[in-house]
Amino acid sequence: MNKWRQAILQRIVHRILFFILALLCLSMPVTAQTTNRVLVLEVKGVIGPALAEYIQKGLTTAHQQQAKAVVLRIDTPGGLDTSMREIIKGILASPVPVISFVAPEGSRAASAGTYILYASHIAAMAPATNLGAATPVNFGRLPTPALPSEEDDPEQQKTNKESLPDTLQKKMINDAEAYIKALADKRGRNSEWAAKAVTKGESLVAKEALRLKVIDIVANNLNDLLTQIDGRKVNTVSGAQILETKMATLEFQQPDWRTRLLMMLTDPNVAYIVLLLGIYGLIFEMANPGYILPGVIGAISVVIALYTFQIMPVNYAGLLLLIIGMAFMVAEAFVPSFGALGIGGIIAFVIGSIILMDEPAFKISIPIISATAFTSAGLLILLAGKLITIRRRKIITGSEQMLASLGHAMEDFDTEGRIWIHGESWRGRCSKPVKQGQTVKVTARNGLILELECVEEEKND
Repeated sequence: MNKWRQAILQRIVHRILFFILALLCLSMPVTAQTTNRVLVLEVKGVIGPALAEYIQKGLTTAHQQQAKAVVLRIDTPGGLDTSMREIIKGILASPVPVISFVAPEGSRAASAGTYILYASHIAAMAPATNLGAATPVNFGRLPTPALPSEEDDPEQQKTNKESLPDTLQKKMINDAEAYIKALADKRGRNSEWAAKAVTKGESLVAKEALRLKVIDIVANNLNDLLTQIDGRKVNTVSGAQILETKMATLEFQQPDWRTRLLMMLTDPNVAYIVLLLGIYGLIFEMANPGYILPGVIGAISVVIALYTFQIMPVNYAGLLLLIIGMAFMVAEAFVPSFGALGIGGIIAFVIGSIILMDEPAFKISIPIISATAFTSAGLLILLAGKLITIRRRKIITGSEQMLASLGHAMEDFDTEGRIWIHGESWRGRCSKPVKQGQTVKVTARNGLILELECVEEEKND
């Protein structure tokens, strides 16, 4: 019996050991596979704080997981200078090689995307893509320059004041030119063309960029890219590295829910709609106190919109015109301006929406502006039509309703007596004698006394 138990125990131990060994064997190729991989991050849409945070996290993850390289797949019209510089700082400080790849076909790396391409260890483009147009745009966030000296003559002061905007723009262009040249020198790329992209806004297609040594590779897709960069030597902050990417596995890292939410909220069109929703909600709550829900939604929406606008290149004149326009359109419903407030509000609303964002990459979509303006105009026309209909209706209540009404005298009187009108007994006053039962018409009302005239006498005349 004991031998039988020992035999069963030995079999159990052997099977457990076999299972552990099998797990160890299976884990060995998995470990090799996880280290031989390339992380792919999507740089898509306008470059803002949320996208910069996403890329920073991706570079950190790649370093922690010992990835062979990081590929930034780019398709962007540009974005904020501050966010672009955060991304570039992350690339320059990354011990993992970073490859910027403008893809798929039809994509672009305009404005801020060009700087990121220059900063990367390897720059690549797919056919039918372009880069460039890297001239910075001033949206009023530079420090205010010193005013002209009082010692200057009046003509000189006038010249200095008029040249301030040009001076600011030149400073921005010079700073951007020096920045992209420094990146080009660090990576051994064409710094002369980089300066033209900033100062003259030039752009290049993939083949021309390769010929001018602006980029290193033209690849059809990600697999082709990994094949072409395999064996290349790059210099990172941790030293020189030889890329081993030919047999690497591509791993796409998607942004988490928080980053996706921030990306959505920092989209200028979404922020624009959220702002309108918030303002209309607050207006509705103020016009109809007690509903609560519109006010709550409006307040939350306005706070979210203000958060997104404070990290965007907002033109505050445009924002003020937008708010004034909406206020005028709402005021049209309460003030008899015969359309003046409504039309002025629509004009201010459209102009404010168009100039709301100074940076071209952050411009509000014209179809969204048009749809919102036409919807507001349609509501105003509907409201104006209803107001005109109400004004044309015959008054059936109040003191005005008594005017021109007909009644009958309840008694004979010379100047003042009682009449019966609308089923009620009123005191009336007439300039001529009135007989009982005679028809009279109300011409005016003084308190509780009606001014009358005799209808039958007018007919006899």
